Amino acid sequence: MKKIRNTVLALSLFTLVGCGVKVEPVKDNPGTSTEGDSAEAKSSATLRFSAIPDENSTELKAKYDKVAVYLSGKLDVPVEFVPTKDYGAAVEEFVNGNIHLAWFGGLTGVQARHLVPGANAIAQGVEDPAYYSYFIAHKDSGLTAGEDFPKEVATVPFTFGSEKSTSGRLMPQHFIQQFTGKSLEEFFGDNRPLFSGAHDLTYEWVKTGKVKAGALSYKTYDKLAAKDDSGDVQIIWKTPAYADYNFTAHPELEKMFGEGFTAKLQQTLVDIESTDILASFQRASLIPAKNEEFDGIKKIATALGFLE
Repeated sequence: MKKIRNTVLALSLFTLVGCGVKVEPVKDNPGTSTEGDSAEAKSSATLRFSAIPDENSTELKAKYDKVAVYLSGKLDVPVEFVPTKDYGAAVEEFVNGNIHLAWFGGLTGVQARHLVPGANAIAQGVEDPAYYSYFIAHKDSGLTAGEDFPKEVATVPFTFGSEKSTSGRLMPQHFIQQFTGKSLEEFFGDNRPLFSGAHDLTYEWVKTGKVKAGALSYKTYDKLAAKDDSGDVQIIWKTPAYADYNFTAHPELEKMFGEGFTAKLQQTLVDIESTDILASFQRASLIPAKNEEFDGIKKIATALGFLE
């Protein structure tokens, strides 16, 4: 029977070749990847990175597409910027492995690393170890600037930025509790605060009078105030400093591009000298980062219920 089966197979192959059909050799174990297959997979892999949408989404894509081109040239691998709809989606995409590098805020970085064992903060802006927020108010709000926490913001329409923003929600909420001894609910009472969704919208809402006061990143305020000569928005309080933005790398990068790639990526980020690329992050330069530098944020996030 075996002899008959081999004869039939040989005749079938002869017929196919005679008809001009190319016959591929049969592998002993098609399910096993060879070293060549692994190299091919690495060469075809794409590094997908994202950033929390803390400002206008169209503007973000334009500037981060430039970053993707820059990193691709330096790392010699395809790099693609992947926009996300909100802060939570950026964390979710990282957790699912759909993005491998993310420009997170302090809170979203802590959340992502908490959910992805082996993920590491690898770079941050030179400004980020001592970041801060501004509480701002409309000029006609009746609120005035001072060194003490402005408790009067509890009496006017108020907005945070995104619900998961470090500088636009987490740390302002923390300082409200620290300086008043009250929870967010106790402090505002029936005057429930809003969430604009982004730092630039917080500024715009205060400027147009949609709300009378809000909290946002000092970086965004400085950028927008430099272009605004209306005088409608004023700083009423500057928070104490805290750690904030960071690049967090997914552990899959080592499998995708080989051992040592994450270290190479970190060095590439730290070595950026282009003012145009650095402007995409509103940073003067990037410096190394490590997870432990954000332990303070992690502690606060845990206390306020932002980490499960």
